[in-house]
Amino acid sequence: MVDKITVEVIKNAAIYTSEEMGIVLRNTAYSPNIKDRLDHSCAILAPTGEIVAQAEHIPVHLGSMSIGVVNTVRTLKKLGKNLNPGDIVIVNDPYIAGTHLNDILAMKPVYYDGRLIAIVANKAHHVDVGGSVPGSIGGKVTELLQEGIVIPPVKIVKDGRLDTEILRLIESNVRTPRYFEGDLRAQIASLNVGEKRILDLAKKYGSFALLEAWSEILDYTERYTRRLLEDLGIQGSFHARDYLELEDKLVNIDVSITFDKDKLTVDFAGTHPQVDYPINAVYGVTVAATAYALKSVLDPEMPMNQGFLRVVEIKAPEGSLVNPVKPAPVSGGNVETSQRIADVVLRALAEALPDKVPAASCGSMNNIMIGGIIGDGQTWAFYETIGCGTGGRPCCDGVDAVHTNMTNTLNTPIEILEAEYPILFTRYEIRSSSGGQGKYRGGNGIIRGIKILSDKTTVSIVGERCRTRPWGLRGGMPGQPAIYMVRYKDGRTKILPSKATIQLGEGDEIIIMTAGGGGYGDPCKREQYLIEKDLEEGRIDEEWIKTLRSNCVGRGQNTYPESS
Repeated sequence: MVDKITVEVIKNAAIYTSEEMGIVLRNTAYSPNIKDRLDHSCAILAPTGEIVAQAEHIPVHLGSMSIGVVNTVRTLKKLGKNLNPGDIVIVNDPYIAGTHLNDILAMKPVYYDGRLIAIVANKAHHVDVGGSVPGSIGGKVTELLQEGIVIPPVKIVKDGRLDTEILRLIESNVRTPRYFEGDLRAQIASLNVGEKRILDLAKKYGSFALLEAWSEILDYTERYTRRLLEDLGIQGSFHARDYLELEDKLVNIDVSITFDKDKLTVDFAGTHPQVDYPINAVYGVTVAATAYALKSVLDPEMPMNQGFLRVVEIKAPEGSLVNPVKPAPVSGGNVETSQRIADVVLRALAEALPDKVPAASCGSMNNIMIGGIIGDGQTWAFYETIGCGTGGRPCCDGVDAVHTNMTNTLNTPIEILEAEYPILFTRYEIRSSSGGQGKYRGGNGIIRGIKILSDKTTVSIVGERCRTRPWGLRGGMPGQPAIYMVRYKDGRTKILPSKATIQLGEGDEIIIMTAGGGGYGDPCKREQYLIEKDLEEGRIDEEWIKTLRSNCVGRGQNTYPESS
């Protein structure tokens, strides 16, 4: 039996291995989306396919990783194939890998003394995988095949040798083949480093100790979570509903969360049926968003591995927005529906744990895809998500201009994007006063302006919260909605819906104004909070308080302005 100290050493070594895998992936990638925006994730899994260690990467990638690995192994076995030493398998079929076509899951088995001791895996968002629009997200598609090339589980590396024929086949179906090959090779390099580090652990402690450590890591987190639920002592069910924007209508996502001693059940019964539009979210996305929201509220510091999900049952009706049936399109489900799933779970938790849940963040990744054909016939594609405001919190204001919830990426430096693509940035600033009023105001969104420098350019926007607004809590006001617009070179302007694909020419400008977060608490108490804050920090004295009115002059207004 391996001792507890050794388990702790192995656990932390595995976590760092995941982080090192991410560093290798970032440093060797070609596309700005991965090397600068860091749209990738890495993890270590036990032979059972359960995550035992993960890096601090993308929630929607990590939460779906185990589902993707287990589904891939199961699919290979049905075909009579095994994961052998030296193999690397890739897959992007969302109904297997668990997200959307842009995310390629790559995985490699780790063998020691002939025994499978671990699986190293990563996911990376490739900027384009073909389909009807540059960037492969959005457009008025009605089935999966219109979104891009579908890669079933396939061995891209066999016995240590790269299959260049498969690589060429995939490259011929994407708009950015140089980025694709460079980023895929970076994923392979990342897995090779992960394998080496796990083998180092096996050589030091032995394969049996390593396998015992994986088991104890998972068991500990399961025990920890059950004990946490028992200590909370919450019983009963809590419900919430929120909406996605689909052309001229809203479609609902419903959730019920039931606390039962040492177990949680999350049920999405009542959610709108799947649609012929790319906002369906495969089950892996639903699990990822649910797990993220639960852990963030229950205990952000708890160990994160598959042991947590042993305590949580997630039910999603087949054929619904949150568990569609193939071949429903899903490109936007990964980026937008995941955000709304997190929102609705957090809204339900706000009733169960009222002092631990913030108001709604902006609720969108604000995806923008731009691409076309430049003079020599070369195709190009650019993808980015744009940050926004977080919701006001039970303790303090929301945060301005950050990525929220299911994305954990950076902004791509303007200088890099202007060097790589025929675009010019005209604005990049905080969208003032976009956060909802409250005792603790919501964070402000972002304004980002992009001028097109090439003719015949296709621009796609996939966002949310243009018609609905991020909700406030405890009397707080909702955040300002998002605004997406085009300013044509002749001076005309056009407001776009939350999801749109348009053709632009040289000199036209796309402007993205992202939503602010909801406010928390009665806005009439804002004045009191600001006074207490300034008193604590020594910016005012007691005499100032006598000059301030004791009542609220107007809901959401302050008689004492914030200090700069």
